[in-house]
Amino acid sequence: MIKIGILGDIGSGKTFVANQFGYPVFNADIEVSKIYKKNKNCFKLLKKNFPNQIFSFPIKKSEISKLILLDEKNLKKLNKIVHPIVRIRMNRFINRNKKKKIIILDIPLLLENKIKKKNLTLVFVDAKRNEIIKNLKKRKNYNSKIVKLLKKFQLSLYYKKKVSNFIIKNNFKMDTVKKNVKLIKAKILNK
Repeated sequence: MIKIGILGDIGSGKTFVANQFGYPVFNADIEVSKIYKKNKNCFKLLKKNFPNQIFSFPIKKSEISKLILLDEKNLKKLNKIVHPIVRIRMNRFINRNKKKKIIILDIPLLLENKIKKKNLTLVFVDAKRNEIIKNLKKRKNYNSKIVKLLKKFQLSLYYKKKVSNFIIKNNFKMDTVKKNVKLIKAKILNK
């Protein structure tokens, strides 16, 4: 099995690129949303740690946003609770798909959380800053303060690009991205 990890800036189109490979994708952001909606144990832990910020189940993203903006240390505490649950789900995903030729890991903090497993092929999604901002502003829950805060906890884009096996340019045009993914996929499969 070939494991491909997708790297890039917030809003660079990592999820779109991941989905173009045509193989199973583990999307950590979707998993976190499911955890907030369905995992009562996670809710209890968050409620215990943040009694004045987390009030209801399913957990509301607005409560999480307020919690993060209140104190940036809260982000680390939040991650210590949520990330182990995400990691369990990721390992289940890998086991469930072990017979697949390729699987894709779309995990925003892949390197930061030391998830980089052996034999992980890294693909960096490179996009222009102004295109990224345009893309981010289209998101329903976009908050520039939260984006800035999240970036503080990330490794530099320069480093991520340097350690990647492949770089894919994302100009946010579907045909170009699909063509570029096809080329990279062919190179990966022919290794």
